[in-house]
Amino acid sequence: MPDKASLIDLRVSRFLAERLVPATYPRSIPLELTAWVAPGEPVPFAEAVTADFAPFAIGDAWGRPWGTTWIHLTGSVPTDWELSGGKIEVLLDLGFNRGHPGFQSEGLIWSADGTIIKAVEPMNSYVPLDVSPGDTIDLYLEAAANPDIQGESVYAPTPLGDLHTSGDEPLYRFRQADLALRDETVWELVQDVWTLNGLWRELGEELPRRAEILSGLERLVDAVDPDDVLGTAAKGRAVLAPLLASPAYNSAHRLTAIGHAHIDSAWLWPVRETIRKCARTFSNVLALMDENPDFLFACSSAQQFAWMKEFYPELFGRIKARVLEGRFIPVGGMWVESDTNLPGGEAMARQFVAGKGFFLREFGIEPPEVWLPDSFGYSAALPQIVRAAGSEYFLTQKPSWNETNVMPHHTFDWEGIDGTRVFTHFPPVDTYNSILSGEELARAQRNYREKGEANSSLVPFGYGDGGGGPTREMLAAAARTTNLEGSPTVQIQSPRAFFDQAKAEYPKPPVWSGELYLEFHRGTYTSQARTKRGNRRSEHLLREAELWATAATVRTGASYPYSELDEAWQTVLLQQFHDILPGSSIAWVYQVAEEHYARVAKVLEKIITDSLETLSGQGDVSLFANAGPYAVAGAGAFGASAVDAGARDSASVTPGTTGITLQNRFVRVQLDSDGLITSLFDRAADRELVAPGERAGALWIFRDTPAQWDAWDIDVHYQRHGTLIDHVESIEVTADNPDRVAVTVTRARGESRFVQEFALSADSPTLDLVTDVDWHERQKLLKLAFPLDVHAERASSEIQFGHINRPTHGNTSWDAARFETSAHRWVHVGEPGYGVAVANDSTYGHDITRSTRDSGGTTTLVRESLLRAPTFPDPHADQGEHRLATSIRIGATVLDAVAEGYRLNVPPRAFTGAEDIPQLFTVDNPAVVIEAVKLAEDRSGDVIVRLYEANGSRARATVGHGFAVSSVIETDLLERRVEPSALDSQSTDAVQLTLRAFQIVTLRMTPTS
Repeated sequence: MPDKASLIDLRVSRFLAERLVPATYPRSIPLELTAWVAPGEPVPFAEAVTADFAPFAIGDAWGRPWGTTWIHLTGSVPTDWELSGGKIEVLLDLGFNRGHPGFQSEGLIWSADGTIIKAVEPMNSYVPLDVSPGDTIDLYLEAAANPDIQGESVYAPTPLGDLHTSGDEPLYRFRQADLALRDETVWELVQDVWTLNGLWRELGEELPRRAEILSGLERLVDAVDPDDVLGTAAKGRAVLAPLLASPAYNSAHRLTAIGHAHIDSAWLWPVRETIRKCARTFSNVLALMDENPDFLFACSSAQQFAWMKEFYPELFGRIKARVLEGRFIPVGGMWVESDTNLPGGEAMARQFVAGKGFFLREFGIEPPEVWLPDSFGYSAALPQIVRAAGSEYFLTQKPSWNETNVMPHHTFDWEGIDGTRVFTHFPPVDTYNSILSGEELARAQRNYREKGEANSSLVPFGYGDGGGGPTREMLAAAARTTNLEGSPTVQIQSPRAFFDQAKAEYPKPPVWSGELYLEFHRGTYTSQARTKRGNRRSEHLLREAELWATAATVRTGASYPYSELDEAWQTVLLQQFHDILPGSSIAWVYQVAEEHYARVAKVLEKIITDSLETLSGQGDVSLFANAGPYAVAGAGAFGASAVDAGARDSASVTPGTTGITLQNRFVRVQLDSDGLITSLFDRAADRELVAPGERAGALWIFRDTPAQWDAWDIDVHYQRHGTLIDHVESIEVTADNPDRVAVTVTRARGESRFVQEFALSADSPTLDLVTDVDWHERQKLLKLAFPLDVHAERASSEIQFGHINRPTHGNTSWDAARFETSAHRWVHVGEPGYGVAVANDSTYGHDITRSTRDSGGTTTLVRESLLRAPTFPDPHADQGEHRLATSIRIGATVLDAVAEGYRLNVPPRAFTGAEDIPQLFTVDNPAVVIEAVKLAEDRSGDVIVRLYEANGSRARATVGHGFAVSSVIETDLLERRVEPSALDSQSTDAVQLTLRAFQIVTLRMTPTS
């Protein structure tokens, strides 16, 4: 037999669904409809309204995938409608699936004069009108037929993510377009019931409060006449009023609620649709603000504000007015909510330079918090970058997705690799898309791990990912739980107010040191390899372009290409968004991304070419321009010099009966008949590096079928399903140049083809390996393996402005969960006195483990994750041709690894000119690395130099500058003067610095006029 509570619940739920909700709109009439289908991509309002509209009716099918249909809504308000206690609204149903707000059809309502009114979406389908009986209705609906890519599964391949394969069949059937009168008393009663109905379910059966609420809800049903809901709704509200007026416990958890709409800048929709999603969501927010003066909304991503300024200037003007009122609140201070594992150091810095720069220019506002609720893990370099950008606080929510371990804190100081700490909050509500339900509020209170020390947390509310934002129902819930017995208290406040209060409440929080590794979505280090290569290449082209353009300006007075560089940076920064660069978006997103990277490369290559010609002059002298921080092939850092044609050592390659030997004075490499490395011998150290019985440089293919989230995840069980690709089609030797010898091995597996070139240069202790792949696998993972005879307790992996050390064992559940990790240009493994560096030009995913051999000794296995082949959301991800470069440097220190990473990613650039280009900068300590050289953002002509300490120890250095300066100061990332922490002294041509471990230093140099 059901218990009493269940019976009451059944009665109340049915009464709510069958009586109260339908009575919310007691009167309605259909509107007249005509429609026009935009033939291609979306068009502006002014163009759409001049089109020929045709008859359209309720029940008609509409909307090819990604298409736009404009619907003209007309009618008039009946003269007999009584507005006392009611409001006139338009109700629309485009064919919504209520299960996925923001992931399907959406619409934007325009007035006849071209003003945006509000959006319509699955959970927010009304449009308020300021009209009276007898007034005419003349509106336009811009209806977007966005397909529900995810559907009921996150596994099934779909053609809908590619405009070329999505088809032309209509996706939706138009269900409703009514002019309706909303009864405010009934609507408020529905909200009362919703709040109390959610609250009692979270209370223990032993609590009197639970019984009181259930009894009150039953009395409500008795009080409201089902045949006269409008006339008796006020009685129902009176029954519930005492229950809603009972105050919260003094010890109740305190929740700061902030309106929010985490709009992914691309994901299961292209960037062009994100722009429209922003307009729809922000118009919803502005409409709510017009009706609710206490409503506040937080919006991150300067890019999204910039889109509104460019594409919707009238809407942007209204947004700006609310920003200046303090109600529409820019947060985060970044260009987009980027990934933080994959972007390089300077790119991570530029997220803040671009983001905060926009907010300061447009609004005079600098957000104090960094806002990254949904990125897939957080680099240990971030705390220093955050503080160097002038921010005080950090917010994330994503670690609640961990598969294995639970974060021990919700409020804490997060410590980065250099020791910098940032006050951090991780909302215990475990969502950034709250609807402020009783379940969510109770979960926040239950989960909160700082009980007894503090009692405050943040809850971002509003439909997100695909946009939509807060609704009036959520605001009603917030109002009812401001001070409600049995519930945490809810107060709408700004993020800054929350953080200031939380820090004052908890002045000495616990410390979490190191990365915030997400135990999930490990495949994002590898998916969509072309986009990752485009990102890496763009970052280094930007480095070159800025360096040589700066040199040309300070030395010749050439014009600096500010606008072209800004545009290139903004493109690269946008594509570092946490669903683009990680590889988790639809095919359309990557088609556009690759086009953008090609355009960026073309622009930057021209800047580089023009700048080098300006610096060197026209001529036929063969030169190498070195934009890297270390001398390479005779070319000094930050300068250009003639090709060294002097005497050199030689390299050799010798075929034998059992394989092939490559060697120079540093290293001897032996390949067997399968084209795999059986020996990597350090001649100077007299040491073999390939572990006994193993072969290096081997390609392994693994079954890659994660339990969920195809493009996102690599699950640990992949390790049990590996196959060595050892079938050889051909082996070719290149020995005609003693400066560089090579062996090329061609392999095939099914329809896929693999060509590996093993190359050794005469004067280098490094073996270079280029892997060309024509990839035609499905749900497979390709790894490149180096089993090394090195006893490594830990692996050092490059991250932004330094490196992180991770154990090679799995002692704890935290260690074991890190079975796949990210690194930038290099990883280093070693034992005291000896190490090996493995560098790459576009690979991020790695796994590094240590095992004990039966015969004694340990093998450290370094594997690069080269390619994946997920089938959702892009069913053709990574198919086709790829080129991936790897190098293995023997006898390497960490600084050797740093140098190797730059050599692969910023190789000397061959060009012809008239004369050498003197070095723009010199540094006398290899541990101090110049990461960026540019002109100042304020266009003053000052030169900005960003350096960091790379070894993880204190370092002193003299930095020489090859141009006259009148002053040198230290600044933050936004190029504002700060108290010097590294600048010791300066002379006419150099500065002396002392840097702490991994310290980032930004210098601002004013050239002598």
